[in-house]
Amino acid sequence: MKIAILGGGIVGRSIALALAGRGARVVLVDDGDMAAASWGNAGHIAIEQGAPLASLATIASVPRRLFLRGGAVALPPRMAGAWLPFSLRLALAARPARFAAGTHALGTLLRAAAPAWQRLAAAIDAPTLLALDGHVVAWESGATATAGRAAWAAAPIGTASLRDLAAGELATLRGLAPAVAGAVRFDGTGRIADLGRLAAALDAALARAGVERVTQRARLIRDGRRVAIEGVAADRIVVAAGIGSRALLASIGWRVPLIAERGYHARFAPGDWPAGQVPVVFEDRSLIVTRYADTVQAAGFVEFGRAEAPADPRKWRRLEAHVAALGLPVGPVASRWMGVRPTLPDYLPAIGRATQVDDLFYAFGHQHLGLTLGPLTGELVADLVTGATPAADLAPFALERLTGRLP
Repeated sequence: MKIAILGGGIVGRSIALALAGRGARVVLVDDGDMAAASWGNAGHIAIEQGAPLASLATIASVPRRLFLRGGAVALPPRMAGAWLPFSLRLALAARPARFAAGTHALGTLLRAAAPAWQRLAAAIDAPTLLALDGHVVAWESGATATAGRAAWAAAPIGTASLRDLAAGELATLRGLAPAVAGAVRFDGTGRIADLGRLAAALDAALARAGVERVTQRARLIRDGRRVAIEGVAADRIVVAAGIGSRALLASIGWRVPLIAERGYHARFAPGDWPAGQVPVVFEDRSLIVTRYADTVQAAGFVEFGRAEAPADPRKWRRLEAHVAALGLPVGPVASRWMGVRPTLPDYLPAIGRATQVDDLFYAFGHQHLGLTLGPLTGELVADLVTGATPAADLAPFALERLTGRLP
């Protein structure tokens, strides 16, 4: 039996590696786009983010968080045709009963995410790429610090824990960002030391496992209950192509309400930012700063729209202005990036098996948690495809919850 994985991000590569580890013949089909969100994210293993962003609280916060008011949420008028229908679906998903169910379902995955990352890091012979040493959330005023602490204390953070920074820790943080008024430290969360090295380690492990690689833009063809890939022979197919999954499934008649949630980052020369510093979230600015091997990255923004639309340079200028205003001791800008998070209206991933066609599986829509949940998703999908019982209940992540059955 030959299994084709469509998509080479962290989710797709994790699935391919997990299946190869079970003895399957695997072909990984990908267009080779290293601008995908897997390779430009904040490097944060975010097991504390147990509340889906499809919530009444999120909806209430949008007006004050709009980009035009200095915030991090962008709803470009020229892309209203994409984000307006999505917003209506999000509002339905934010109803209290659905939010509670989503929180429970997401929590089951996040509790297993860190151990899955440890297993993957060992499998790719790169244990030093993973550090489960936590992160810091900081605020710039006493009022926002008080409100932020209270919000996180009440949030479903799963197996993570949080505490106030000790006086010495706070003084060290203020040495990096003098404007900080208060901060908390999360323990149990993690980070990836370098995304480029992660991609290389995954590729080396896939090669050792005998995974075949095909670089092309995939196209699905449907004939009744049978689905095939144009130009690639496979007995079973897993769609794990991030935002590209929408077009792939549309080609066989399955319309998926997946939106391009675009994020931006700017990378700086390291300057005096410490090599061992854990990620710091400056919550008042919706900004996360991460030290990688040879660069410091500032990332932010949720811009809803179309994947193919040009990047908005104002977002990079805003990121760079935040870094300057905070007084962060970094060097000059080294690079800029915009990438697309694949997001479904209820902010839960789609993980499962199609019921109306044979041998078609899917894993996409991980929104801000693709890096966090990639290795676990790989294990769960490998179980599904090989007929084993997955370690988590995947019923809440069935795509049919949003689309109905495939015609």
